Amino acid sequence: MNPIKPTVLFFDVIETMLDLAPMQASIGQVLPGADSARRWFSAMLHYAVVMTINNQFAPLPEVGKAVLRMLAEGRGILLEDQDAAEALAPLATLPAHPDVRPALERLRGEGYKLAALSNGATSAIAGQLAHAGLADLFEAQFGVEQVGKFKPAPEVYRWAAEQMGAPPGDCMMVAAHGWDVAGAAWSGMQTAFIKRGEQVPFPLAPRPVYVASSFEPLAQRLSAL
Repeated sequence: MNPIKPTVLFFDVIETMLDLAPMQASIGQVLPGADSARRWFSAMLHYAVVMTINNQFAPLPEVGKAVLRMLAEGRGILLEDQDAAEALAPLATLPAHPDVRPALERLRGEGYKLAALSNGATSAIAGQLAHAGLADLFEAQFGVEQVGKFKPAPEVYRWAAEQMGAPPGDCMMVAAHGWDVAGAAWSGMQTAFIKRGEQVPFPLAPRPVYVASSFEPLAQRLSAL
């Protein structure tokens, strides 16, 4: 492939840049299981998409609490709203994966415009990136509350591209989730998939321009364009 050099790089936040592992302990206290945090995260995204399809919207923390209470109830555990909120509190202070900052610094130095695009609220994203020591690297940080839909709705990606003053084809979405890069590709963006854990690209979607084991080799390839 001979990819067109993008001008804007959009980055997903949770799992792609921030490590979800610290959530396991807090969620495990109310939802026992070795993979409870990932089960919760996957279910939260699932129901966020269900809401988007049905033209419904609620802030992601509300969806997250509702899903955690639902999963607990399925195991016969009555979980109050406040208990669910406390279990999800570490989401605001997740650490960055170690490969992220050096690669972002390199890409910024190469002249790329960097923007964060997450299903969370803009204010929450700002707090997460500031705590992880990444906020200074981004020209913009976008949540979905202004669109009223969650990724992978095409309106989100196209709106974000418009906010950055670039057509979707001049943008690249970088994410560790197959559904995210699929949605971005179907919306006209170039895509890059970062392998985190056992996740892989969705086979029925357009193949990502880049599939990388971490941020470092992706930065190397983009720097060579």
